[in-house]
Amino acid sequence: MDTPDIFIPWEIDEKTLADLFNGHSLRHVTAGYYTTSCTSLNGLNCMLGFHFNPRQDGTLAGLEFFRADNIDRQKSFDDFQHHFETAFGPAQNITKGDEGFDQFEWMIDDVQIIHYMFDRFGLEEHMIIKKSK
Repeated sequence: MDTPDIFIPWEIDEKTLADLFNGHSLRHVTAGYYTTSCTSLNGLNCMLGFHFNPRQDGTLAGLEFFRADNIDRQKSFDDFQHHFETAFGPAQNITKGDEGFDQFEWMIDDVQIIHYMFDRFGLEEHMIIKKSK
């Protein structure tokens, strides 16, 4: 079961998102960016970030799934990959990524899903869903 059990449509604005989360935890991090702790995709426990474009008075442009704690990177990567493959099927495009982790990509209509590790100031896992324009 998804927790919180809230349906978030594409093209939602920030005020409407905040209204939907009334009574649930939603953190306003900066202009155009909010986060919440959630369980989604049949048991995936993680943080979920909402990115708005433009950052001021924009609409939902992307979702970012991440973990705030530093658990084992391989375990986290495998867990995200399992939940996304269960929900969306096998990735349509797999390429070589950083530090021995492959990069996975799905395209579903006008929605792109990307899962990869990126070495910026240490390894960071990125699981992003964004709507193409």
